[in-house]
Amino acid sequence: VQLQASGGGLVQAGGSLRLSCTAPGRTFSEYSMGWFRQAPGKEREFVAAVSWNGSTYYKDSVQGRFTISRDNARNTVYLQMYSLKPEDTAVYHCAAERTYPKPIPGPVPGLWNYWGQGTQVTVSS
Repeated sequence: VQLQASGGGLVQAGGSLRLSCTAPGRTFSEYSMGWFRQAPGKEREFVAAVSWNGSTYYKDSVQGRFTISRDNARNTVYLQMYSLKPEDTAVYHCAAERTYPKPIPGPVPGLWNYWGQGTQVTVSS
């Protein structure tokens, strides 16, 4: 599964961005999709995930500011980010794991097998 992420950029604090990740293939609807991020000098961390059935999960610090969604007709997952903060600055990676009919793999990067190349999000203060 080849994932292609896009939508990153430079934004001022309080601004918004929408990330997209496409995954070619006919079984996209059977995959859980996730977003992780990695800031310089830090470990990759879980941000949000959406299961094959649409259930969503969020890191506590982004709950209420970020929204993950999926469009199975377009094989695409989105991460809409509002009220961005400088601490949200990182390279954002999308991840996929075929989990149907089970829930998402969990918030640990090692549990996800497929990764995109990452897109840089920079939030200036």
